[in-house]
Amino acid sequence: MKKSFNIVVAMIVMLALGWFISQKTGETVNENALQHAEKHLNPKYVCPMHPQIIRDEEGSCPICGMDLVAVKAEEKESVNKDKKILYWVAPMDANYRRDAPGKSPMGMDLIPVYEESEDKNTDDGPVVKISPAVINNMGVRTATVERGPLWRRIDTVASVDYDESKVSHIHLRTDGWIENLNVRSEGERIKKGDRLFNVYSPTLVNAMEEYVQSLTSNNRRLVNASRDRLGSLGISNQQIDVLEKNRKVPQTVSIYAQQDGVVVSLMVREGMYVKPDTEIMRLADLSRVWILAEVFETQADWVELGQSADVSLSYLPGRQWEGKVEYIYPTLDAKTRTLKVRLQFDNPDEALKPNMYGHVSIYGGAKKDVLIMPREALIRTGHEQRVIMNLGNGRFVPRNVKAGIESGDWIEVIEGLNEADTVVVSGQFLIDSEASLKASLIRMQE
Repeated sequence: MKKSFNIVVAMIVMLALGWFISQKTGETVNENALQHAEKHLNPKYVCPMHPQIIRDEEGSCPICGMDLVAVKAEEKESVNKDKKILYWVAPMDANYRRDAPGKSPMGMDLIPVYEESEDKNTDDGPVVKISPAVINNMGVRTATVERGPLWRRIDTVASVDYDESKVSHIHLRTDGWIENLNVRSEGERIKKGDRLFNVYSPTLVNAMEEYVQSLTSNNRRLVNASRDRLGSLGISNQQIDVLEKNRKVPQTVSIYAQQDGVVVSLMVREGMYVKPDTEIMRLADLSRVWILAEVFETQADWVELGQSADVSLSYLPGRQWEGKVEYIYPTLDAKTRTLKVRLQFDNPDEALKPNMYGHVSIYGGAKKDVLIMPREALIRTGHEQRVIMNLGNGRFVPRNVKAGIESGDWIEVIEGLNEADTVVVSGQFLIDSEASLKASLIRMQE
C-alpha cells in the first residue's frame, strides 16, 4: 500500500514539474509526466533480427529463435524522434500497413516504421541491418577482396604403388615339379643371383641330353640348334656353358633371381606341379616407387609433365618427399571422375611402402593479376553463386558473383566484386537466409 502511494506521489510531482517547465519556457510539451513515467515502467522486448516481433515479456523470437532484447520506450523516442515515419505496421503481420496509428486485426497497437529502418533494395537483394551485439553473437567475420596471383595448387590424395619397371614375375617355360624351394614366405628379401628353387622337368632333361649328344657329333649346326632350344626353355647361358664343360645332365635345374627385391607374392610350395601359366612368385624392388594421385576433372587441365610435387604421409608427420609428374594417364576413371597422375620417387630407406595413402600437392604455376577472396565466403546454390557484402554500420547485402578457379583456401572472382570490397566469411548463411526472407516478403507486397 505504501509502495503504491509513493508511485502516485512521484507521478504527480513529475506532472507538476512538466507543467512548470512548459509554462516557464513557453514550449509545448507533447506528453505529460504520467505518459513519460509509463515509458520507464513498461519496457518492450523486440527481436534483434526481426524488429516487427515485439513482446511485453521476455522470450525468444518465433522466427529465428533469438532472445528478445528489452528496449525502453524513452530509448525508442530518443532514437526515432528526428526520423520520418513511413507507415504503421502490425507487429504480427508485416503485410498489414496503415498510414496512421491504430489497431491490428488481432487488437495489437500498430508500430511505426521509420525512414532509416526501411530496407533499401539493391539489384541483388534487400539490405539486412544487424545490431553490433547480434553481429558479435553470430561470430560474423569479414575479409577483403584482393588482387594478385593465384597459385594453381592441386591438393589431393594418392596411394603408393610398385614401380612396374622394377617388378618381375617368375614363370617356367615348361611343366615340372618344384624341388628344394629356397623361398618360404612372402616378404623375404632376395638378391640378384640367389637361387630361388629347383625344378624337375622331363622336357628340360631331354633337351639337355640332346645338347650333350650334339656335342659329340661335331655337327655345329646341330649344336647351335640344341643350344638355342635350351635357351628358349629358360636355361641361362652360364648353365649351358657348365653343361658343355661337364657333359653331365642333372635331373633338376636351378632357377635364379634376375634382380634384387622383396617377394610380394608366393604361389607355390615344395613339391607342387606347375605349368607355364602358373605364376610361381613375384619380386619387387622398392628402391623406387610410384605415387598415383587422383586429380579432379575440373583441375585436369592444370597438370603437365615435369611439374614439381610434394608428398606427405600421416604416419611420418613433418617429412616431405619431392618429386615430379612423370606420366598423365589418357583417360578419366568412369566411377570417380578423376584423372590419374603418376609421380616417381626414390625410396632408398623404403619409408614409402606400397598401398600407403598420402597427401599430394602438385604445383601448376600461377594465374597472375586476378581478384581473389577466401573460398569460405562463397555461397553456392543450385543455379547461382553469391556472397554477402558488408556495407558498414551493421548493414549487409547479398551480391551475385561469378567464381573462377579454386586453389587452396582462395577462389578467383571473375565478376560481381571489385578490389577492396568486404565480404562475410563466417555467419554469412544466417544473413543470407534473412535476406532471402525479406526479399520474399517484398515480392509479395509488390
